Amino acid sequence: MTAQVSPKNAVWTWLIPLVSVAILALNLILQNTSIITILLCAALFGCVISAVHHAEVIAHKVGEPFGTLVLALSVTSIEVALIISMMLSMDSQEAMALPRDTIFAAVMIILNAMVGINFLIGGLKHRIQKFHVEGMTEALSTMTVIITFSLILPNYILSSSGGYNPMQLGFVAIMTLVLFAAFTFYQTHGHRDYFIPVQIEGAVFEDLHVAPPSLRTTLMSLILLLVSLVAVVLCAKSLSPSMEAVLNYLGAPATTLGIIIAAIVLLPEFGASLRNALANRIQSSLNLAIGSAIASIGLTIPVVAIFAIIMDWQLELGLDSASTVLLVLTLFVVALSLRTGKTNTQSGIMHLVLFATYFFFSFVP
Repeated sequence: MTAQVSPKNAVWTWLIPLVSVAILALNLILQNTSIITILLCAALFGCVISAVHHAEVIAHKVGEPFGTLVLALSVTSIEVALIISMMLSMDSQEAMALPRDTIFAAVMIILNAMVGINFLIGGLKHRIQKFHVEGMTEALSTMTVIITFSLILPNYILSSSGGYNPMQLGFVAIMTLVLFAAFTFYQTHGHRDYFIPVQIEGAVFEDLHVAPPSLRTTLMSLILLLVSLVAVVLCAKSLSPSMEAVLNYLGAPATTLGIIIAAIVLLPEFGASLRNALANRIQSSLNLAIGSAIASIGLTIPVVAIFAIIMDWQLELGLDSASTVLLVLTLFVVALSLRTGKTNTQSGIMHLVLFATYFFFSFVP
């Protein structure tokens, strides 16, 4: 949950979805024009920001830790929608690797860029920030199992060459759903207190002075959230051919599209997490980061698996050797960073170096 959430919806929060719907309608009349493509790009970014804002309003209404769960589910819905809509519009072979590339990019952005910048900026402002190590330990364990099932294990299955067969894919999808559901229950009912911000003597949290939104405002945000999500899907589907053509023209690596999708989806949540770190609410920042990583895979894989089985797609899920090394190193370092219940700037620098390394070798393999 963000450090500050207005109890009312500003004009832009409902104007952007409505304007985006108008742009989509205009696209039906004036297709394949440069101005429409630019407008669709603006509508896509605007609707992602609008969707996350309305998710934040709902999150502020329901409180912690349900608030971060609402945000994670909303962001994951956008991610799944972008992946599926673009897979349906892309070349079949390139499309099969898009879920893997997007999930891997999301994990590296969350665990290295998001966690790293929060530790660094929060540490510079507050020196040491505290969180509940019990909750983060279970979150990290759950995330590690889901990531291994989804991105590493496919390379070591005897009947696989980087992807599961339909029966294996269905089993892994069910297991990831079980893990996600179990962690959600653990977070919201079993040990909710492990995910509530640590109370620091003498500290005043800004969000405590912001009144929760009214029921009317919350219901309006729910409607606008759904409209924004639908607009994101339609904009992505319309832009997919243009994006693919531009990336091919530039000679960008195949993984670039996955990085773009992950960056678009996570940008607003990145900002929300950073605001929490600056407000000395590192627990909420970590709830967003680790919770988003769990939801990103725990929900994306099952939904994509259903489409793959129905459409008879052979997904390419297994990472290459270099990516596997970076992923394992990231999981190892984040486990060390979260082991004490306290943050520091050195951990933030390590995570940012890992992200820079991932980003560099994505474009210079």
